[in-house]
This record gives sequence, structure tokens and C-alpha cells, in this order.
Amino acid sequence: MTLLEVCLDDIDGAIAAERRGADRIELCAGLIEGGTTPSIGTVRTVLQHVRRIGVQVLVRQRGGEFVYSDAEVDAMCADIEAIGALPVPPGVRLGFVIGALRPDGTIDRDATARMLAACGNAPVTFHKAFDATPDLDAALDVLIELGLRRVLTSGGAATAVDGAASLARLVARADGRIGILAAGGIRPHNAAEVVARTGVAEVHLRAAAPVERTDRADAAPARLATSPAIIDGMLRALTR
Repeated sequence: MTLLEVCLDDIDGAIAAERRGADRIELCAGLIEGGTTPSIGTVRTVLQHVRRIGVQVLVRQRGGEFVYSDAEVDAMCADIEAIGALPVPPGVRLGFVIGALRPDGTIDRDATARMLAACGNAPVTFHKAFDATPDLDAALDVLIELGLRRVLTSGGAATAVDGAASLARLVARADGRIGILAAGGIRPHNAAEVVARTGVAEVHLRAAAPVERTDRADAAPARLATSPAIIDGMLRALTR
């Protein structure tokens, strides 16, 4: 069965993802700007309410490009250490999602290695900064050398469907040494196609839907939140 990771920034969504049967969540803040590090209170509260789902915490100091100063890397390492010190339920595996690039777009080995060291033995994913690198094959080799658990990617394309050929090549190149977590526009209607065309064992879903405001009947939706129905649809698609 293909594993499902749900990307979210809402606490209730984390609880729903576990109840619906997702395998893992990527817990973020500020997904509207591409995702940043969630507050320590958010992570603590999620960990208090889940019992078996994997919790991967995004550590990204700010939005924008992925070239970081030494001080910014210091801050991200401090966040990793603070989150890693939180109590974790026995059935939950806490991990991290990190990434850093050099000005030329290649993987920043030093910054990534520093953050990876702060993560200790926790499973670590390299985030979608990977798709901004000029040579995906070379970047994958660097991540394997550094010892990351998986990489989040759409194969360098706008969507996983568009990048399917590249994803299949990355799966073959990885050869089990690092996981290829497919992302980018994957929904219940195309999830089976992505898996069949690429051979990926894990997919990443942003299961967001508008939440209607309750203060005025004619108001526009105020925010996005994780939709249990979308998660259900994706799980059905992945088990056909």
C-alpha cells in the first residue's frame, strides 16, 4: 500500500488525519506563503492529541527563497532542538522537514548537515527546495550522501503528473537509499496514475478546503482547513 502524508497547518486537521487513517503529517505554519516553522505550542498540542501517526515538523525560518544566513541556520537548529525536547507519545515518530540551497541553487551541504545533526536520530525529509536545484540527479546524490530519509519532490515540474518521468528516474536512482515522496497537485482523481507511472511508495497531499465563516451568512470563506473528505478520497484511491 502507498503511504499517505498530509501537509497541514491546523491542529484539528492533524487529529482528523490520524482518525481517517493517514500514515504521516507534515506539520507547518503559514502554508499560504509556502510553509514556515509552526509554533512550539502548536507542535506540543498536536503531540498531545495523536497516538500513532508520524509527525514531521517543517523547520523553515521564513518564506521566500531557500538561501539562509548563518544566523538563520542557527535559529532553525534551535527550533529543531526545542521541538525535539518535547514529550512524544510512545506510538508516534517525530521527525523534521528541512532544506537549504546555495546561491547557485545547489544543495547547501553545510547548512543541511548542521540541521541534520540537530535532528539526531529523527527521520528527516528534504523539502521542495530540491525542485529548485539545477540538477536533480546530482542533488539526490548529495542528499543520499548526507543521510536524509526522504525527499519531497514533483520531479522538478509544476505537478507530479507533469514530472512523472523525472520522478520515475529519481526512484530508480535512489534504489532504496532514500525515499522519494511525490508531491504537487496529487488528488484522489490522479493519485493512482502518479503511483503507477513513477513507482513511488509515498505521496504527499495538501487536503485543504474552505471553511465558511459563521459571523455573516454572506461572508466569503475566511480560511482553509484540512478536509477529512479529501483524505478519505485519497486513501480510497491509493488502495484500489
